[in-house]
Amino acid sequence: MTLLALWISIFVITFSGAMMPGPVLSVTISEASEKGFKAGPLVVLGHGFVELILVIALASGLSQWVAGPLFTKTVFLVGGLVLFWMGIAMVMKVRGHSAGLDLNGTHRKNVLGPVLMGACTTLSTPYWYIWWGSIGMLYLVQALRFKTVGLMVFFSGHILSDLVWYSLVAFGVAFGRNFFSDRVYRGLILACGIFLVGMGVYFMGCGVLRTIG
Repeated sequence: MTLLALWISIFVITFSGAMMPGPVLSVTISEASEKGFKAGPLVVLGHGFVELILVIALASGLSQWVAGPLFTKTVFLVGGLVLFWMGIAMVMKVRGHSAGLDLNGTHRKNVLGPVLMGACTTLSTPYWYIWWGSIGMLYLVQALRFKTVGLMVFFSGHILSDLVWYSLVAFGVAFGRNFFSDRVYRGLILACGIFLVGMGVYFMGCGVLRTIG
C-alpha cells in the first residue's frame, strides 16, 4: 500500500465511521445548535487530541512487533473482518431505510464546552476502543512501514475526515436543517459501506495469503 493509497483509504474508512450515529455526533449537533458552526471543529479538536495521544502510545508499543509474522497476519484478518462487517451493516441499514440524520439540536447547556465534550464522549464510547483494537491497529501496522512519515499520513487522513464530516454537520445545524437530505445521507452511507466491504475482503485476503504463504 502506497502512502497515497493509505491516506485515501483511512480517510474514507474514518469518514464512514464518523457518519454513523453515536455520542460524538450527538454532541456535535447539540453544541452546534447552541454555539453555531464553530462547535464542529472544536468537538473534533477534543476528539483528535485524545486520538493523537493514543496513536503515539500504540505506535511506540507496536514498533517492535510489526515485523512479527503472526502479529501481522492476525491484524490483517481481524481488521479485515471488522471492516467487512461494518460495510455489510451500513449497506443493510440503507436497504432497510433505517439510516437518517436528525439535525435537531437540544439546546442544552453544557459547562464542559465542545472541546472537552469531544474528548469525554470519545473516551466513553465502547465502539471507539473496538475500532482502534481492530481497524485502527490494521492501519497503524501499514503506516509504520513508512515510519514517521507514515504515521503523519495516517493521522492526517484520519483526523481530517472527522473534521470534514463534523464540520458539515455543524454547518447544517447552524445554517439550515435542509442542508442534508436523507437521500443524500443514505447515498453516502451506501457508497462508504460498499468501499468498506471491498477493503475488508482485500485485507482478509492479504491475511490468508500470509498464512498459507
